[in-house]
Amino acid sequence: MKINSALLAVSLLTANMTDCCAHPGHDESSPALYSAAGETISAPAPTTSGQPKITISILGDYRIFQSNGLPDHKPGGFPNAGNPNRISAQSYNFRVALKPQTNATPRDARGGWFGVALNGVPFEPGTGEFWNGQREWNYEAKSGFINLGLDANNAHVQPTGAYHYHGLPTGLMDKLGSDAKKMLLVGYAADGFPIYTSYGYANATNATSALKKMRSSWQIKKGERSGGPGGKHDGKFTSDYEYVAGSRDLDECNGRFGVTPEYPQGIYHYYITDEFPNLARSWRGTPDASFFKRGLGGRGPRGPREQRGLGAPPPPPRG
Repeated sequence: MKINSALLAVSLLTANMTDCCAHPGHDESSPALYSAAGETISAPAPTTSGQPKITISILGDYRIFQSNGLPDHKPGGFPNAGNPNRISAQSYNFRVALKPQTNATPRDARGGWFGVALNGVPFEPGTGEFWNGQREWNYEAKSGFINLGLDANNAHVQPTGAYHYHGLPTGLMDKLGSDAKKMLLVGYAADGFPIYTSYGYANATNATSALKKMRSSWQIKKGERSGGPGGKHDGKFTSDYEYVAGSRDLDECNGRFGVTPEYPQGIYHYYITDEFPNLARSWRGTPDASFFKRGLGGRGPRGPREQRGLGAPPPPPRG
């Protein structure tokens, strides 16, 4: 069955997900599907080869995203001056837990896709660009100091042809509707927790409170860098930032526990902020193995050469 992206927006936003909450001390049950199991959703993609395809279904305790990774909105022109790669269809089979649990200690998200958008395009916060090849000096994609060819959707392309978001997926947001008057769900993280745009309730546990733009608690360090490229901390590198607990709205994973339109009983959830880290750099829960990448070898400025998320869903991770 093929439907247009406007119908996709309706089906995604009208799903009944009122029964799920996933946080210590709260009841848990499975949220409903966004679309009927087995339904394939397609829409035109003017500047890519082929049409975007996304199927969202429930299998046991998991929500399954099967997609070809092509955006359902118009992407920027690729290749471009900052990115030499062309968009091409992928074969993703991402799996997220319906009953995610938070962990006491966050898990670093490097080496994997952070999550997947509702249109089947993955999120990736980090980059594969390093000063002088030293991984402790990782360039920031949205710092303004380096041109990685990001388009108006805060996305670009890996050498594999994988189109992916580094920040707010503006084209998808346009399809789903504005977040000016509501919290806007745009995807799920690898650990199963939902991802929203930057707006949330001023009172995290009161859905009738006003919307406010969430602010990250990560801040640029003061003073000069020790070693490496030297110079003042200015946001060019990931290591220029430090988490200052309680300084603003969100925790070190760029999220918080609270009520949302889809989870009125409350759930831990992530925000995509305008400022660093934009997308979270660590997971609050346990990521599914389908989001991990492999084939991390290879040289060059575009990061990992091959992504995971192919074939049948892998077994649940241990530990």
